[in-house]
Amino acid sequence: MDQLLNEGTEHLAALTEAAPGWLVSLVILLVAIAVALVLHQVLHRILLHLVRPYELFWHQLVARTRRPLRLAFVLGGLALGATWAPLKEGGQALIHHILLIGFVAILMWLAQLALNTFMALHLQRFEHQTDDPFLARRHITQSRILQRIAGTLIIVLGIGAMLMTFDTVRQYGISLLASAGAAGIIVGLALQPMLKNLFAGIQLAITQPIRINDALIVEGEFGNVEEITSTYVVVRAWDRRRLIIPLNYFIEQPFQNWTRDETALTGIVLLYLDFSVPLDMLREKAREIVEASPLWDGEVFALQVTDLRETSMEVRILASAANSGNAFELRCNIRELLVAFLVQNYPQALPRVRAETEGGKPSGRVSAARRQFNREGGSQ
Repeated sequence: MDQLLNEGTEHLAALTEAAPGWLVSLVILLVAIAVALVLHQVLHRILLHLVRPYELFWHQLVARTRRPLRLAFVLGGLALGATWAPLKEGGQALIHHILLIGFVAILMWLAQLALNTFMALHLQRFEHQTDDPFLARRHITQSRILQRIAGTLIIVLGIGAMLMTFDTVRQYGISLLASAGAAGIIVGLALQPMLKNLFAGIQLAITQPIRINDALIVEGEFGNVEEITSTYVVVRAWDRRRLIIPLNYFIEQPFQNWTRDETALTGIVLLYLDFSVPLDMLREKAREIVEASPLWDGEVFALQVTDLRETSMEVRILASAANSGNAFELRCNIRELLVAFLVQNYPQALPRVRAETEGGKPSGRVSAARRQFNREGGSQ
């Protein structure tokens, strides 16, 4: 074994003498990195084999740690290769700087991984322990917002630590601290949008005006909260469009939340009918339609005349449903079935245009469609 090592050392010395120093260093570093990648691949396969009998969490953990572990092996191979390579002082300083930045990157990566893993385990355990959907959505929303904020802080601190490894940036940072008054005001003004959204995210996590899957009306659009990030909220509209809204909007602007405390909603149907409509028959038919619908939750039903106009009266029908989607479908069903009922049984109850006559002749013009409607049954 000693003889092999001595021969390897002699060959390396001969190669060093025959080739330029930078080429030898490059070859040694590349070989060290290649060996580190091979070792990482072997270790990853061993870990996959070891966790095969265990639950899915361990498989996901091995998969998520594959890339940061690969980076750690590459940095380790680079460090060992730097000790063997005939590098000059400048080359050694460059390699050490790269290793320092890589070490900070690994720490930042592992911190993000630990944060995401902890949140996943926490939310999974919480979902198994509670049967209250409102409490679950509130807790999930709060955890997701705090996770986004913590992840953003980890990235900012990691990038700041990387930049501080450069002498020029470090000196600039020291000078900023020395003149913290004016610099603080300038930086504060420059970062005002980001800081506003950051503090808005903290306030949203505490006060919870919106949660994941809440039904909202924002800027005249109806949709559900799909995602809450550290700077904006994604609202999925009913036609699958996505509205991207800054976090501070939900602190500063009014909006409608249809599922703030409960998902049940009361749907409103407005019909404009002639004064001669038989309200008792209409109320009975409307109750029959609502009670026969599986969308009705059995809580609220009412039919009332809420307004009188010059040519028609406004009839309002109230019916409740378990959620906003059921309430919308129930309202559409009530409209369709009631209009069909009126057309078939009481066509004279539909809105009509009245005209005062003199000597049996109309004093105003009536459209051909209206005259045909009156001849076919509108005057029954």
